[in-house]
Amino acid sequence: MTSDAPTLVISVPDDKLEKDLSGLPGIEVVRWDMGDAAPRAAFDIVVPPYMRSPRVLARLEGVEVRLVQSQSIGYEAAAKHLPPGIVFANAASVHEGSTAELAVALTLASQRQIPRFVAAQDAGRWAGPREGDAFPSSLADRRVLIVGFGGVGTAIAARLRGFEAHVEAVATHARTEDGTVVHALEELPVLLPQTEIVILALPGGDDTAKLVDDAFLSALPDDALLVNVGRGSLVDTDALLRHLRGGRIRAALDVVDPEPVPEGHPLWSAPGLLLTPHVGGASTAMRPRIAALVRQQAERMQRGEEPINVVLRT
Repeated sequence: MTSDAPTLVISVPDDKLEKDLSGLPGIEVVRWDMGDAAPRAAFDIVVPPYMRSPRVLARLEGVEVRLVQSQSIGYEAAAKHLPPGIVFANAASVHEGSTAELAVALTLASQRQIPRFVAAQDAGRWAGPREGDAFPSSLADRRVLIVGFGGVGTAIAARLRGFEAHVEAVATHARTEDGTVVHALEELPVLLPQTEIVILALPGGDDTAKLVDDAFLSALPDDALLVNVGRGSLVDTDALLRHLRGGRIRAALDVVDPEPVPEGHPLWSAPGLLLTPHVGGASTAMRPRIAALVRQQAERMQRGEEPINVVLRT
């Protein structure tokens, strides 16, 4: 940024992001967690709080804002609450790596029966295989299908290549990308019976709601594993519960419907299920990456360039 560039006013929701951005030339940082009315009539960039209800975006009504920079990749709920005249960018480049790491971790933990071993450790019991027991499933040599091949899907595929699995993907259009064969979505009925591990990395929204229904799950072979790091709305929870209770398939979910899971919900006790509380992007990689993205948006704005990652214009 040049010394004669105009000063940009950026609101941030917490002291960590304020610290990461403070002292940069040409930037004034204002703390606003969007829990109450805006402290200014105008901002150049507003960064909403992470993992807060998108309803806080209604606080922007009557506030002059050039750009809302989300801290999340998903944005389907934001459109319902944004006032008109808002440019909204998502956090592409921030969470893909961490979410892909968790997808692989969930897959490995489920395949290698880590939850069973942790429970045995808590009970002070040695749970090694007994004579005649089946070995835990591997990731090596398994047929893995990634459903959704955007930023998160491609990051998952890159991390799976070192595990000697057979990895293919499904997306809107068939192609070969970065060495991965990507099938068209309509090929799912043919692919699922040959798939041992399905990893969901799709966004939410009406087009993908309950994509994983009874027919989808019934098409999978016995002992298949379903991993979801996309959105909880992708899966018909009632159908999944029926299949889990039948013991034919397993699941590892970071996102669910409903979320958070209410006390006493049958998901808590479903057999063959590993559940994490929507923590795909919640790692130490997030803070420096979101700060870098906000700095990049500010620098582009000062140079008169269009922002990146724009997904909504209301």
